[in-house]
Amino acid sequence: MTAVIRILGVDPGLRVTGFGLIERAGHRLGYVTSGVIRTPDAELPQRLKAILDSLSEVIAEHRPGQVAVEKVFVNVNPQSTLLLGQARGAAICAAVACGLPVSEYTALQVKQAVVGNGHAAKEQVQAMVRRLLHLPGAPSADAADALACAICHAHGGQGLGALATAGFTMRNGRLV
Repeated sequence: MTAVIRILGVDPGLRVTGFGLIERAGHRLGYVTSGVIRTPDAELPQRLKAILDSLSEVIAEHRPGQVAVEKVFVNVNPQSTLLLGQARGAAICAAVACGLPVSEYTALQVKQAVVGNGHAAKEQVQAMVRRLLHLPGAPSADAADALACAICHAHGGQGLGALATAGFTMRNGRLV
């Protein structure tokens, strides 16, 4: 019998944080749930608490075994990058406080794993997530990004029968 692994993907954002939960059984992926956490129009500490509390609730309700979080990319605006990093930190803390291992992936890695092109558009990611998980409709952009992060982890993530990348390099968003 194949072990089932539940993976929670998180696309952190200060205003909207996407989450998506999938199950991996062998080479098969199954959709469990997804959604977004909208933070209140409040000061930074209250927004971070909303992310922490809401993700803790998702973890308690759905019991994932592993968490995959999208890494922060550097924006033109350093203040935006810092704020996004703090939202990401709140998401990671929710997982770690529940004793879950956390893996991190860049947007390039996620898009490469799901679409086959590290520079894919958001609409392409949504379409592939819908197709890979056999969803009746496209999830919201933030939920799709979170599901894509979980799919990336399931397909080649750290510790999951990982994609052998030794000896390869990244060129134009692809492993070569």
